[in-house]
Amino acid sequence: MSRHRVHCVAVLLLSLASLAAAVETDSLRDELARIFGPEKHYEPEAFGPARWLLGGEAYTTLEPSASIEGSKDIVRYESGSGKREVLVDAKSLVPPGETKPLEIKDYAWSENRTRLLVFTNSKRVWRRDTRGDYWVLDLESRALRNLGGVAPAATLMFAKFSPDGTRVAYVHENDIYVEAVATGAVTRLTQDGSPTSIRGTSDWVYEEELGVRDGFRWSPDGRRIAYWSFDSTGVGEFTLINDTDSLYPTLTRIPYPKVGTTNSAVRIGVVSSNGGETSWIKVPGDPRNTYVASLDWAKDDHVLLQHLNRLQNTNDLLRADATSGEVESLFRDQSDTWVEVVDELTWLKTTGEYLWLSEKDGFRHAYRVGRSDGEPRLMTRFDADVIRPLGVDPGERWFYFTASPDDATQEYLYRASLEGSEPPERLTPRSQPGTHGYDLSPDRKWAFHTYSRFDQPPRVELVRLPDHNAVRILVDNQSLTTKLTTLLSEPVEFFRLPIEPDVVLDSWMLKPPGFDPSRRYPLIVHVYGEPAGQTVLDRWGGNQALFHRALAREGYVVASFDNRGTPAPKGAAWRKIIYGTVGDLSSRDQAAAVRALVKGRPYVDPERVAIWGWSGGGSNTLNAMFRFPDVYKVGVSVAPVPDQTLYDTIYQERYMGLPQENEAGYKLGSPIHFAEGLNGRLLIVHGSGDDNVHYQGTERLVNRLVQLGKRFDLMVYPNRSHAISEAEGTSLHIYSLIARYLIENLAERPRDDRMGRSNQHDPD
Repeated sequence: MSRHRVHCVAVLLLSLASLAAAVETDSLRDELARIFGPEKHYEPEAFGPARWLLGGEAYTTLEPSASIEGSKDIVRYESGSGKREVLVDAKSLVPPGETKPLEIKDYAWSENRTRLLVFTNSKRVWRRDTRGDYWVLDLESRALRNLGGVAPAATLMFAKFSPDGTRVAYVHENDIYVEAVATGAVTRLTQDGSPTSIRGTSDWVYEEELGVRDGFRWSPDGRRIAYWSFDSTGVGEFTLINDTDSLYPTLTRIPYPKVGTTNSAVRIGVVSSNGGETSWIKVPGDPRNTYVASLDWAKDDHVLLQHLNRLQNTNDLLRADATSGEVESLFRDQSDTWVEVVDELTWLKTTGEYLWLSEKDGFRHAYRVGRSDGEPRLMTRFDADVIRPLGVDPGERWFYFTASPDDATQEYLYRASLEGSEPPERLTPRSQPGTHGYDLSPDRKWAFHTYSRFDQPPRVELVRLPDHNAVRILVDNQSLTTKLTTLLSEPVEFFRLPIEPDVVLDSWMLKPPGFDPSRRYPLIVHVYGEPAGQTVLDRWGGNQALFHRALAREGYVVASFDNRGTPAPKGAAWRKIIYGTVGDLSSRDQAAAVRALVKGRPYVDPERVAIWGWSGGGSNTLNAMFRFPDVYKVGVSVAPVPDQTLYDTIYQERYMGLPQENEAGYKLGSPIHFAEGLNGRLLIVHGSGDDNVHYQGTERLVNRLVQLGKRFDLMVYPNRSHAISEAEGTSLHIYSLIARYLIENLAERPRDDRMGRSNQHDPD
């Protein structure tokens, strides 16, 4: 190499170093530190946990203690008058021999409200704090007692009062126990709990994909307990390797069924709360190739189960005799693709009917189903989806739920007559566009109402129903709104983007301050795109949304599109069109959206388009970069699934079928099979301790890219989980890394950034 060429290379390297330093501005670093730093500068004020009392006449919540600084009191309010009373002072929660009160992670009242159950000293199990200590406070004697007998600290799970409040049931080391509150006498109900014999909680895949964590139910009379029982023998184990915390690596082995492999064998048992032999419900089918997705007690001596087949395209509601174990089928929901689990079964006292959600007519509608004839009767008579069911009033006249018939980015409160003779009635005021969440009182006369928008932090208030009048503000987050004045100065733009005839994608866009439509701006696209979530929602998005705000302030257009197959309330056909080929249509829709945006908005520079996403969004980032190199020049893929055969049974098989029966679909949806298309700059990020989306997939992708001779960048966070948030500084580091990579690789092209003017020249 000539001396002149060496000099040119040195100058180029210096120029690139200067550019890197220039693009990562002090303002961006400072803003990211405010968003993700330990001070939590932009954390919203939260309300609760709150608990309704007396059907809704009153409620309790946590507030800063007036007696012990840094602690919480449990305060009671009358819903109507607002009369306030400190029900449990922090001083009452100081354990014998201690000086500090218990830190309340969660709490529950006994049915007669004479005892309080406090969850504290919590430890994380997989993704949530579900293991810890439980204490009972007697409100009359003020006696405070720790549950668990001789069990070590922070080892109890899912403690619950019996219906009469005299006992508490909990799980310890995969067995179920009942403890008498007055005496501390402990009865062990199951005897064989072990890492592979799980009683009263769940295995990994049921917890992650079906939400089964609290795995037992008291009978209404308190005489018995029904519970899930898992035998994970034969389930393939995935090993997480911790290389950093000791001299030699330590191993954590998790029974984790990957698609097409063996599941846990699952049974439902019923045992006396005084101890004794378990009676087993005679659930039909192979327990390793079916799923018991829910467990409830009926008012009589029966348990109710939702029972899915392995493909999850049939859901049978089963009624089982708790004594004999005999089972009868009440109703079957089925689909050519997949069916959803009903989150909470509601039985009508007056008619003996139950409520069911089904997509059988093309929308997620609510039905009354008779026990005798099994005939569903439509209640939500409109061409729209029920987003969230919220239950029935005690008089059994109204079914409450959330929906948004006209805008899939928003959510509002509705009610429908159980007769279903009229269209549902919207209760949320039309003057409040955005996203509304509700915790309804049991009498359905009150609600904790949380309201937010993309540009508006959450506001919580107590509202009276059905007129939706706000009685009092519970959290206004005004101080946060003031802090965010500068960052939120440029309002978001929501719009609908046509990409094909009759195909329109909900979208949002952030523009830089001082936006000039005569200039060309680089585009950063945030993607998720899978059936588990939407990105285009008119609600407060927390730190990730503020991250996008910070990028926009650096001179970037930031946008997001919800492709077909996302769980938007736009009808079953929208959601289920991707069945059997997850990853294919989503990436095509995303690329079409960028092309349509560039065509209709000439200020978007087609030569500087980046895409980034996490989890399913990481997978779609890979598919976008590999399949559409003409569209995307830069990508950041965080915790992706490069090969769908490596993910778990329940999630992947629900949307893809069995790999043995859909080999072509799995190949078509998996980005690893398209890696030869990579031309742009790609950063792959993963946590080596990810128990959900295993680092194994990223390692396989690395091997493939190396084999192909492709240029890429890789960042591994040791021992971090799927959230990549553990350990001090991690969140700030990863978001700073993403920002730096996007900005450095979307740097100005060697031309004037005004449209139609070029200062390119021949380097020779």
